[in-house]
Amino acid sequence: MVQEKKNCRIIISGGGTGGHIFPALSIAGAVKALRPETEILFVGAEGRMEMHRVPAAGYRIVGLPVAGLQRSLSVKNLSLPVKVLRSLSLAGDILDEFRPDIAVGVGGYASAPLLWKASSRGIPCLIQEQNSYAGLTNRILGRRAERICTAYGGMEKFFPAEKIVLTGNPIREGIHPATPEERAEAFGFFGLNPEKKVVLVVGGSLGCGTFNAIMRKYTAEHGKDTEVQFIWQSGGRSGRSTEEFFRSLPEAEITDTFRRYGSVYNCDFITRMDMAFAAADLIVSRAGAGTISELCAAGCPTIFVPSPVVAEDHQTHNAMALVNRDAAIMVPDAQAPETLMERIMETVSDTERLGTLSRNILGLAKVNAAREIAEHIFEITDRR
Repeated sequence: MVQEKKNCRIIISGGGTGGHIFPALSIAGAVKALRPETEILFVGAEGRMEMHRVPAAGYRIVGLPVAGLQRSLSVKNLSLPVKVLRSLSLAGDILDEFRPDIAVGVGGYASAPLLWKASSRGIPCLIQEQNSYAGLTNRILGRRAERICTAYGGMEKFFPAEKIVLTGNPIREGIHPATPEERAEAFGFFGLNPEKKVVLVVGGSLGCGTFNAIMRKYTAEHGKDTEVQFIWQSGGRSGRSTEEFFRSLPEAEITDTFRRYGSVYNCDFITRMDMAFAAADLIVSRAGAGTISELCAAGCPTIFVPSPVVAEDHQTHNAMALVNRDAAIMVPDAQAPETLMERIMETVSDTERLGTLSRNILGLAKVNAAREIAEHIFEITDRR
């Protein structure tokens, strides 16, 4: 049982993508639910999506000029040492001003300067590692952290075993297996035909070039005559080009929030992902850890297409953790242009296979991760 303690101050650091931001916000929400008096400050990377997503959720955030290493030859890498040093200096100023009781890192390069500086000053640190294959930043910070909350077993190969607690990944509220009433509401929300199967194609908040190319080809060739309906999130980076594509199609419906051509519904960003999950018979997704955790909680049959450009190929490791339990299907990104649509149609028409995938992925769900992490945070601060 968590004991009452007033005026705890927590910094939550990380970001860069929705896969880091949404778990961070879930942790913050769980912290506030346990102890409303807690003061929370977010620290992220300047110019990244956390700088507007976090304030929209009602929290204060400070940005650091830190940037990630470009994996291809790029002049941007030349300025990286300067940005790191500047970020370390600013992290020290933030710690001086806010005086946190604990620093929580949710992964990504944005968390590195703050947690490194905090640990060097004796401020306890907790790391939330989302992936089944730990990233370099967290592997380095793990040596200094007091506790490491993981979503997968077997993480002793990356972190000291005595520091690890298996909590799962925090997920957004409202994610659960859909009731018939919720499914009917979701069909109305997206304007779908309840007599046809639905496939959700979601490439993350920024979008996925592989998915977008496949869906454009499919929409142009079959959007008007297919028996399968698609909800397609194309991401913020391709908003303009996707709108131009739909404008090139005869009789396409285009509004401020979505585009539709025949059986294909498209938008840049799905604000009601719970509705999208409820409507979908099958989901096609990248294999980010946060996304996987939400799909497990929703019990959604899924085809994963891991991103080939992430550190240590961790998305393939994430997907295989489910594939090995017959809880998902995986198609490599390189094979997707030729085989993905065929695999989608084959799977969505197989009701028995969909049921097996749904039961198995739901069996892997851990729905109380955010609260468990919040309790570990307070367990650490209460000892100080």
